[in-house]
Amino acid sequence: MRFNIVTIFPEFFEGPLATSIPGRASKAGLASYRVIDLRDFTHDRHRTVDDAPYGGGAGMVMKPEPFFEAVDSLEPRGPVVLLSARGHPFTHADAVRYAVEPELTLLCGHYKDVDQRVADHLATEEVSVGPYVLSGGEIAALAVTDAVVRLLPGALGDHESAATDSFYDGGRLSAPSYTRPPEYRGHAVPEVLLSGDHARIEAWRRAEGERLDERRPRPSEAARNPPFSDS
Repeated sequence: MRFNIVTIFPEFFEGPLATSIPGRASKAGLASYRVIDLRDFTHDRHRTVDDAPYGGGAGMVMKPEPFFEAVDSLEPRGPVVLLSARGHPFTHADAVRYAVEPELTLLCGHYKDVDQRVADHLATEEVSVGPYVLSGGEIAALAVTDAVVRLLPGALGDHESAATDSFYDGGRLSAPSYTRPPEYRGHAVPEVLLSGDHARIEAWRRAEGERLDERRPRPSEAARNPPFSDS
């Protein structure tokens, strides 16, 4: 699978995409990353990617031309995603949907906003990674890339590693995990996990996942606090 990332900070991605699962997936030929410098698609000596907003107001808005020309050069096959404060919340289901595509193109905004024509006429969708504001779309793009890469067959070494993660099974949370030692500073591992009784262990994990799931915001609460991330 190929990932195209359009950004004004290509150096931001050098370390993360070469590290851990994204790096291993690349070395194994499961994923390739093409990071595009948006400034390469400007036509003035200052390599300008932003301008003042029509109608006045604070901040600068990223111009549409560099984004359109960058995507034209890629001829992408698959979703073109703008990381956006106005986007729908990125979920595990989105990661699964992207993971079956041959290609994913991620557009990273910066400054105050991105010209709306990029969202309306270039991106196929807008995505937010949470109810907070980031300096730009780069961190969000890394989060989306990582979530998708780990779902590619072979990326984790065994399917069960992904299948037991939170959100994989019907969107539920996974149970807490413990390892050696069985007791540390007076804090013990739950007895059931040391019992060797796999049926009891599975029942405990299911019950714990359901208990933790109850702490998540209900749909009505989420609707009152719509997510946003970056612009």
